[in-house]
Amino acid sequence: MENRERLSSRLGFILLSAGCAIGCGNVWKFPWMAGKNGGGSFVLIYILCLIVLGLPVMIMEFSLGRASQASPVRMYQKLEKPGQKWHAHGYLALFGNVCLMSFYTVVAGWLLYYFLKFVTGQSAGLGFGKMIGDPSVNMIFMGITVALGFLCLCFKLQGGLERITKYMMVVLLMLMVVLAINSATLPGAAEGLTFYLKPDFGKIDAGVIVGAMNQAFFSLSLGIGSMAIFGSYIDKERSLMGESVNVICLDTFVAITAGMIIFPACATYQVEVTSGPALLFDSMAAVFNNMAGGRIWGSIFFLFMVFAAFSTVLAVFENILACVRELTGWSRPKGCLVCGIGIFITSTTTALGYNLLSSFQPFAEGSAFLDLWDFLVSTNLLPLGSLAFVIFCCSKRFGWGWENLLKEANAGKGLKVKNWMKPIFCILVPIAIVIIYVMGLIEFKWC
Repeated sequence: MENRERLSSRLGFILLSAGCAIGCGNVWKFPWMAGKNGGGSFVLIYILCLIVLGLPVMIMEFSLGRASQASPVRMYQKLEKPGQKWHAHGYLALFGNVCLMSFYTVVAGWLLYYFLKFVTGQSAGLGFGKMIGDPSVNMIFMGITVALGFLCLCFKLQGGLERITKYMMVVLLMLMVVLAINSATLPGAAEGLTFYLKPDFGKIDAGVIVGAMNQAFFSLSLGIGSMAIFGSYIDKERSLMGESVNVICLDTFVAITAGMIIFPACATYQVEVTSGPALLFDSMAAVFNNMAGGRIWGSIFFLFMVFAAFSTVLAVFENILACVRELTGWSRPKGCLVCGIGIFITSTTTALGYNLLSSFQPFAEGSAFLDLWDFLVSTNLLPLGSLAFVIFCCSKRFGWGWENLLKEANAGKGLKVKNWMKPIFCILVPIAIVIIYVMGLIEFKWC
């Protein structure tokens, strides 16, 4: 395998890392989670989880990647002490990325389908249930997503992934601002924003807290090495706390703004905000179909959604590809072909999970393969993986140690991790993760 590739600029690193974080978790999952969990109450707990839990774990992931200059499958092997078995988590991280893409590619395909329907003026008959019940639609658009993603990665890191993501992220942010301004002019904007941004402390319970933490890790793609890989592509000119803050701010801006687009529109057109995963599809399609100029606004909205989804698809595909190439020594094109075929096969379970394979219901009635993949990733691999990073980085005896973390995270200009933060990183964060993880298993709807 050739010498390790590098990102060409700090902006490329920030936008690529933010692109990995920004995706369906922000613009599809976050709004419906907020809608189901009391609006402003959920948003408040989510932001607290980002600051208290998300920021420390992101700093650790970036540090491990930059210190090792390797993907998650080789990262631990370079940093762990002789005889330690931390590298087993590297393989779990690769498995987690595959699990994530096994349903994420299908959701990205749904967004692409809706975008094309609005652009071509065929949005009147759209329906979420109708779409997921059609195996050909699911398979075709999932296949397009996988093919486009790995095609982009066939080129060198700077000329392919970095360049494409830069353009996508700039356009994405511009589209968000335009859509948010449009929503702010709607008659129900005040009512929608009040529900979304004003916390009702009486609605905060165990379910809201668990959902907010899982959403924070899901949104930032923490715990499965997605951020570590980008840390391995940068130099030591900038400290990692400052870069982590930049990525989280961009990620939070997109998540909050997505709600500011959706909830005023729902309030204006009396659309149910607690409809779950279908919120973005049925509710927003209904909004645009009843809005003056709805075809144009709907096309812009779902174009933004496609860009958001593809920014994460490309980033996580790169993580999978980097791991596989380090294990095999394959070239980018060969790795892309093999990984693309593998992800297509695993994604087929989700694409057919609501139609031909609908008899498989892993949990409560109505659950499907998507719920199984999401359970593995959101409920288990993300929090447990984050816990593994924390223990490895904070324990000198059993892992890398606080001093090594501090040295790596603080190399370069920018915000520094201080020694007084050690109790937060090494005590508060792991205890909070364990408690909320156990609560999540208790709250989960098993049947």
